[in-house]
Amino acid sequence: MKKFKKPPPYYLPAPSRWPISGAVGLFLLLLGIMNIIHGNWYGHYFFMGGALLLCFVMFGWFSAVINESLLGLHSHKMTMTYRLGMLWFIVSEVAFFGIFFGALFYTRLFAVPTLGGLMGSAETHAILWPTFKAAWPLLKNPNPQLFMGPKAVMPALGLPAVNTVILMTSAVFITIAHWHLQKKQARQTHFFLFLTILFGILFLGCQGYEYHEAYTKMHLTLESGIYGTTFFMLTGFHAAHVTVGALMLLVILIRSLKGHFLPEHHFAFSAVSWYWHFVDVVWLFLFIFVYWL
Repeated sequence: MKKFKKPPPYYLPAPSRWPISGAVGLFLLLLGIMNIIHGNWYGHYFFMGGALLLCFVMFGWFSAVINESLLGLHSHKMTMTYRLGMLWFIVSEVAFFGIFFGALFYTRLFAVPTLGGLMGSAETHAILWPTFKAAWPLLKNPNPQLFMGPKAVMPALGLPAVNTVILMTSAVFITIAHWHLQKKQARQTHFFLFLTILFGILFLGCQGYEYHEAYTKMHLTLESGIYGTTFFMLTGFHAAHVTVGALMLLVILIRSLKGHFLPEHHFAFSAVSWYWHFVDVVWLFLFIFVYWL
């Protein structure tokens, strides 16, 4: 177990190149995404360059923060800044998913009923799409020649329900691991951390199989209309967050094996645990509003 030095009253980090490097990486990443959307061939190069730069920045920046922690440079005030930073990061993630949930609710409650003539738009419905029926999930789009709708939708009580159980179980495992850490039971902490990662990977595997079934058998794709678009945007971004969370948990497991955490000194463990619980809660909303209702 690492021995931490007593931190100074307050620690001011030295000037760093990591913030500006991360900003450049984000700019290249977004520039690449915009050009990919517009069909420009060089968009992929900007995207890959930005992604590689961001990975380099995160590795270097987090390594520096870990070294500062092991040297005992993180006082109580410094730790509070990290806690507030993680809190606001999760708040920003709530806003991020809120945008896509807002698009889903707007489509279901306003756009589709309006196109179907159910919200004071009988004339528009009669003139433009007289055969369109407002229903959700939307299997037949107002213009099937432009956007062919899916043949079927993913049943909630199939693989999505199994995935819900898997992810909620992983949330229990990370909580148990945290409890064992506070009890100085390293072996149990490592075991339940490993189970959390394993169940996260299992969740992603089931999600990949679900996508394969959706594309090959149900014709449920990003190009199958608004239902396919909202389905893949919400579940796809969630899968990306689970992937990031699993990588974070792997780093925490490695650090735990090296003895980096003490019952009174383990903010990184707590921060990753918060993030994992966040993706669990998002999935519950996804299961209810995307698959079930």
